[in-house]
Amino acid sequence: MEILGIATNIAEITANKLVISKIEDGIDLIGNVYYQGYDNVILYEQNITPEFFDLSTKMAGEILQKFSNYKMRLAIVGNFSNYQSQSFKDFVYESNKLGQINFVNSKSAALKVLSEP
Repeated sequence: MEILGIATNIAEITANKLVISKIEDGIDLIGNVYYQGYDNVILYEQNITPEFFDLSTKMAGEILQKFSNYKMRLAIVGNFSNYQSQSFKDFVYESNKLGQINFVNSKSAALKVLSEP
């Protein structure tokens, strides 16, 4: 895993493997990024276990609540049209509307949303 500072206070997490495979991984990531002084994070769908996107596991809720508690904004970049669950679609819609957690389809969209106040 590599944390790249790509813009003012935005960390991009890149890896050739899963970065988050369990709740503790998400919490560790927040701690590492927070310690390095970032309060905005770009994370890629392919680096997150598929269980995260199944809301019945409660993994997303627990990890994303920690992002909120630390006032850390997150943009998850991926293709979310593959997820057919209506509850997941509603979750994405509400998250994007609030702006703390964002589901976007490109790095440029992530940079845009995280650069807005």
